[in-house]
Amino acid sequence: MDRIERFADVVVRAGVNIQPGQGVILRTDTAHLEIARAVVAAAYAAGAAWVEPLWFDGPMRRSAVDHAGLETLTTSRGWALQRIREWSEQGIASIALLGDPDPHVLDGADPVKAAAFPAEETALMRETVLGRLRWTAVGAPNPGWAAQVFGEPDVERLWDAVATAMRLDTADPAAAWRARAATLAERGAALDALELTSIRYAGGGTDLTVGLIPGCRWTGGGLIDDDGVPYMPNIPTEEVFTSPDRRTAEGVLRVTKPLVLNGRLVLGLRLEFSAGRIVAVSADSGADAVEAQLGTDDGARYLGEVSLVDSDSRIARAGIVFHNTLFDENAACHVAWGASFPFSVPGARELPVERREALGLNTSGVHTDVVIGGEGITVTGTGPKGTVDIIRDDEWVL
Repeated sequence: MDRIERFADVVVRAGVNIQPGQGVILRTDTAHLEIARAVVAAAYAAGAAWVEPLWFDGPMRRSAVDHAGLETLTTSRGWALQRIREWSEQGIASIALLGDPDPHVLDGADPVKAAAFPAEETALMRETVLGRLRWTAVGAPNPGWAAQVFGEPDVERLWDAVATAMRLDTADPAAAWRARAATLAERGAALDALELTSIRYAGGGTDLTVGLIPGCRWTGGGLIDDDGVPYMPNIPTEEVFTSPDRRTAEGVLRVTKPLVLNGRLVLGLRLEFSAGRIVAVSADSGADAVEAQLGTDDGARYLGEVSLVDSDSRIARAGIVFHNTLFDENAACHVAWGASFPFSVPGARELPVERREALGLNTSGVHTDVVIGGEGITVTGTGPKGTVDIIRDDEWVL
């Protein structure tokens, strides 16, 4: 089995864990054609009833941003909504291949139009994925991504790094991921036992305290769907995460990894929070792209995720800035502005949006992860047992 076949096998067996007779949608850039074909083949080999590729493409998106009106870009379509509802009814699996082949494709475009999306479609798809479907997102190597990482389109070198991060170098990568998932789940259980009311990130220009929702649960390694089937939403994954009380973040954070956002490269991002809300944004480049996304809806300026990652991560040990959020967020601690994960609070998934928000969960059409950890970061948690160290100088100590 070559590396692309091993990649596809991990996506299908450890990622979405496709069951016989299940339908699959595959969201992928046109740059990932060879890998997409391998994933489709692996899905059918695992018993998929059908696999539908949904293609996206940077230059095509640029054409839409340049020529379509803002109203068109934000209008939801009835046929698209119906399709999502049918996916939910059928209980399909969703696979996304990431790995931006050109993070500069929207340079010079209107940042407001570049950040635009059909709100109803986006909200329904997110609710469907988080509430009914098994999904996974995986980084797929390509020349453009390699050029961002190494300064040249050295795809072979990128494949080596991705293979290490995804444990493709082990005898049975899917089994290796199940073992890693168990370790991360143990960390989540240890955090749950502390009944933390807040966590604080400090170091490297960040000093941010975030309150937690009473009874929230920390997730690590993977999830289990309503039918009892385990899956891993991200591969690689090295994090333990939960959704905080959106009303509580106070302080400042400095993003320690590059962010590719809506076709723009954001560097040196700094954010200030007050009463949970992002009130100030600055960056060495790309601040306008961030501001445009934060302006897309009321929830975009509030946090939907807090996450813990230490230097034991394979990605952290690689010492490479991947210029890909899926990988870089699993190299160090991170947070995300935008939508919360309703499953983080027992019973919240079944509640209407207004009751979720009353608990402190956030509602938004966006969810953007930014890395704030790395060497020197310390994370402490406060709860009924006092304040405890969780990560000290980038090492897990709990």
